[in-house]
Amino acid sequence: MVALVLLPGLDGTGLLFADFAASFGPEVKVIVVSYPTDTPLGYSELEAIARSCLPQDQPFYLLAESFSGPIGISIAASSPAGLLGLVLCCSFARNPIPMLAFLRPLVGAFPVSFMPVRLLGFFVLGRFSSSALLGALSKSLASIAAPVLRARARAVLSVDVSASLAWVRVPLLYLRASEDRVVSAASSLSVVSLAPQTKVVEFTSPHFLLQVLPSPVASQVAEFMGIRRGL
Repeated sequence: MVALVLLPGLDGTGLLFADFAASFGPEVKVIVVSYPTDTPLGYSELEAIARSCLPQDQPFYLLAESFSGPIGISIAASSPAGLLGLVLCCSFARNPIPMLAFLRPLVGAFPVSFMPVRLLGFFVLGRFSSSALLGALSKSLASIAAPVLRARARAVLSVDVSASLAWVRVPLLYLRASEDRVVSAASSLSVVSLAPQTKVVEFTSPHFLLQVLPSPVASQVAEFMGIRRGL
């Protein structure tokens, strides 16, 4: 059996992976990583948590969603035993919105607790928004302390693991959303330029690709993993 380790987006809870994880058959052991909800941590500390969840006795693939892309890249660059491939979903190697880098010192005062879920939904769900998806987003965010979200936002605005990406030797799949309002196509082009082995697959979807199209994306990931049954 092969394992698929899922690294979550900005919320860090792993709750939003539910439908996607359930789309795989018994031949795939899905491991969902979650980050602390009450302790502000940077990328290096979160990477240590992710590494502690990697399988020690079986081959595995790593899927990093959005915020966790730099973590997945850093782990893959170190060639851990058993790693067969890396999947980046609507993610990046460096700040995906460079023009906002100047806001990093101001993030600490941003009122994340008062951000309307529907406004967030506009960016991550777009025209694919639904009461069920907004409810799932609201539930995941409700469990996270505001300082934690601020710390992660600051980390995104200054991250750059481009040098590490150039050292990734395993096959790489980039899942791109054509209607992504958070991470533009420029991020996938940057990944390809640094890791030429990258295969890019685009879906008609918003930033929340795994949440909107769990089964189709799971099929693509399973194909990347060499598995064609159980979906």
